[in-house]
Formats: sequence, C-alpha cells, structure tokens
Amino acid sequence: MDDHIADAIGRPDLVRAGDGLVCLRFETMKVVSALAAVEHLLGTGVVRRGDTLLDSSSGIYAYALALACHRHGLRCHIVGSTTVDETLRVQLAVLGARLEQMPPSADLKLDQSRRVRRVREILRDNPGYHWMRQYHDDVHYLGYREVAHRIAGEVDGPVTVVGGVGSGASSGALATYLRDRLPSVELAGVQPFGSVTFGSEHVADPEIIIAGIGSSIPFGNVRHRLYDTIHWIGFEAALAGSVHLLREHAVFAGLSTGAAYLAARWERRLRPDRTVVFVAADTGHRYVGTVFARHAEARPVAGLAPHAVTARDELALPWSRMAWNRASFP
Repeated sequence: MDDHIADAIGRPDLVRAGDGLVCLRFETMKVVSALAAVEHLLGTGVVRRGDTLLDSSSGIYAYALALACHRHGLRCHIVGSTTVDETLRVQLAVLGARLEQMPPSADLKLDQSRRVRRVREILRDNPGYHWMRQYHDDVHYLGYREVAHRIAGEVDGPVTVVGGVGSGASSGALATYLRDRLPSVELAGVQPFGSVTFGSEHVADPEIIIAGIGSSIPFGNVRHRLYDTIHWIGFEAALAGSVHLLREHAVFAGLSTGAAYLAARWERRLRPDRTVVFVAADTGHRYVGTVFARHAEARPVAGLAPHAVTARDELALPWSRMAWNRASFP
C-alpha cells in the first residue's frame, strides 16, 4: 500500500502496443523526477521540512513538485507558463502551492524568459528559497533509475528507447541507467519544430508547438551525446499518432506520446530485431479539444514517413529524422 498518492501517480505501466513496441505509460511522469529530487535534497540536508521550493513550469512539473512538497511538508512556489489551465490552477491552490502565472503570450521564448526573470526576482527577495532548476540540475535524473531497472528486467533482447527530449532528464536518464545494464541500448529523441535544443528553431509549425518536448532556450540537463537519432515531429503528424494509439491500443495519452509512438513505429520498422520502448509522459485529458476532438481529420499513420535529413537546414514538416550518432551540439 502506498503512503501517498504521489507514489501511485509516479509508478509507470509497461503496456504492449503492437509487435515489438512497448508503451512506458505514466499518469504524470515528472512526479518520479520531482519526488526523487526532493527526497535527495532532504536526505543531504540541502533543504529541510518547512522550506520553500521554487521553480518555473509550463504545467506538468508544477503539479509534480506540488505533490512532492505536499508529501514531505515543504512549501511550493511556481512561476507558471501562460499555458497553465484552470484544472491545474485549482489543484495547485488546493494543494497549498503558490502559483504566479505569466500573462498571455503567443511567443513561448518570451514566456520562458519572463518566467526565469521572475524566478530570479523572487530569489533576490527570498534568499532562503531553493530553486529546483528542473531544466539544469541533474538531480532530476535520479527518479528514473528504478524505472530503467524495471525496463531491463521485463523487456528481452536489444532495446531502443524513444521519448520526448524536453528538459533532458527523462529520456536521457532512462538511456543512462539502462546502458549501465544493457550497453547496446539506443536512444531516439523526439523534438517539435521550432525548438532550439537540437537546432530546429528556423522551422515553424503552423499549428501549435507540442508542449514539453522542446524549448526556446538551452537546457543544461540535455546531454546531446546520449542520442543516436532525432525525430522532429509537427502537430499534424503527432495528432495522427495520438489518435491511432487510442484507436488501436486504447492508450489515452498526450500529444508528445503520439509523436513518440510515431517515431517508435518507424524505429521498429528499421530495426525489427529490437524492442522499442516509447515514453507516454501524461494522459490525454489536456488535449481533448485540440487533438482528440479532431480525430476525424487524423491521417492514417501507415501513410506517414519521415523526411530523412543529414543536416538541420534540410528539416521539413511534418516529420524529419536524422542520425545524430551521439554527437555533441555544434
């Protein structure tokens, strides 16, 4: 029996999603990361019960950190993106977390830079607060060690992991810990167009940027040399993947999962000898109106294929793939 709901929410499921495909399904993935980070900080004396933890978030991490603080008797202060919705705002309020939300903005780079600036102002006025720095502090890798060990124990043969890059912690940590036990593990990262992380900022998606898997500013937790392959996937293709995953396998997951599923199918097609594990970071509830209500217009995934590129100036919508070969970022 779990002592706190955060333990249950953070525990993922491994679900078969077709021949050679396994879905690593979380209800809210960053709970794993936030819990382990907070427990490490408490255990090492960096923070104590009653202290205030501060960070910037576009949504999911805010909920995860609020749960971790609730469990361990800490205060939580979030500088939230313009994208934080009413459901999350209400939950944060009831959990006792303080949310400062940025005003509406169509420019995500401006939204992120304003959040960071506000965090620095809060720290200046409250030097006793601890900034969690989810994008830059590798303490956020720790929570994925146990998840990686579970994958290694339940999945046979050579493995490829596919997941959104985002802050770098989830896919990077899974590959790092899996390679400790299975050196042949390969890692395919998924990016939206418009993200600076792997250099697609020059290509704009006419629909929406897939939240959480890219960035308009550099993240210190992204270790480019961990990645064998990068897929850049736009909204149209990700929508097709999300709808197909729900229709065929009854997995109701977010837009980044649809993108990862699409990439995973392609990696399995290229390497049928490998089991491909793709990350489903959250449920699909936030995307009912923007994605699943549009299921009738979703293209058949069988007709989708990535544009193979050898350089980032060749990137093209709706989907491009490049062998990264564990290179550093130029």
